[in-house]
Amino acid sequence: MGQNVLTNDFSWSKSRHEKFQDCRRAYYLHYYGSWGGWEDGAHPELRQLWVLKKLANRFNWAGSVVHAAIKDALLEVRAGRRPDGPKAIIRARGIMREDYKHSRGRSYWRERRRLEFMGLMEHEYGEPLPDSEWKRTWDGVESALTWFFQSPWLERARGLEPQQWLEVDEGADHSWFEMDGVKMFAIPDFAFRDQDGHITVVDWKTGTPHAGYEDQVVGYALYLAHRHRVEPQQIRCRLVFLNAGQEVAVPLDAETIQRFSLHFRESVQRMRELLVNAAANTPLDAPQFPMTDDLSQCARCAFRRACGREGVTFASLAPSASAA
Repeated sequence: MGQNVLTNDFSWSKSRHEKFQDCRRAYYLHYYGSWGGWEDGAHPELRQLWVLKKLANRFNWAGSVVHAAIKDALLEVRAGRRPDGPKAIIRARGIMREDYKHSRGRSYWRERRRLEFMGLMEHEYGEPLPDSEWKRTWDGVESALTWFFQSPWLERARGLEPQQWLEVDEGADHSWFEMDGVKMFAIPDFAFRDQDGHITVVDWKTGTPHAGYEDQVVGYALYLAHRHRVEPQQIRCRLVFLNAGQEVAVPLDAETIQRFSLHFRESVQRMRELLVNAAANTPLDAPQFPMTDDLSQCARCAFRRACGREGVTFASLAPSASAA
């Protein structure tokens, strides 16, 4: 039997759009320049780009740990078990301690500790962070999980019949659909059918509200509408800010959907303008993807070394005491 061959097909997601907006060069390196770097025998430069691509910053790392703990708790409820909040928080702390040690030693260049985590760009670039900053990262995780386990969400989940459960962070292999012939990825954190037949989609957030979150959950709703054959207006969208303990309802009306669709088409068009062969998803050469002039974007980017901006950090960009 033949083996499945991975192909670098064109697709769209909110995260892809944001990377394209932030820096064309980072976009190129992430989606094209690092492709194949996971393979045995990959060229060292290609391998380096792939490893850098997989590095997270401490904020994304914290968010991923929170999301994983909530996913595990919801899956336990769906299986008929009662998750233990304090134990889940202790387990999350243990995971982060081991992740931190693995990353601090830059062991990710030799092996991967766990599938969802490679390492931290703060360690890769030797950013001088005090212990208090790392403690603040953990405190945010603990606060978010403490709120979740004390919130009504687990009780709501326990009240669902098996047929009401739709999705719990299913992953990219399952959560996509085609929009205007383009594969669009949308991975809801939690989706279920209410007693009245409507669908509710929930997106857990560990950060503070900012522009773009609404678009993300609208994309989830369009995916669910397509997969479950319902009208988008039948879907209720909820943003849940765990650290703030707040829930925000995102209205899904015809105007919102039209605005999202226009935004999607414009984004796809701009991306495809930088392809030499759209059908094969073949990009123009790297110089056609210019680096951003906004160095604050570089400070949060894992590809600094590849761009010759290795020394750019938030500390290096801060005004000096003498200039104050």
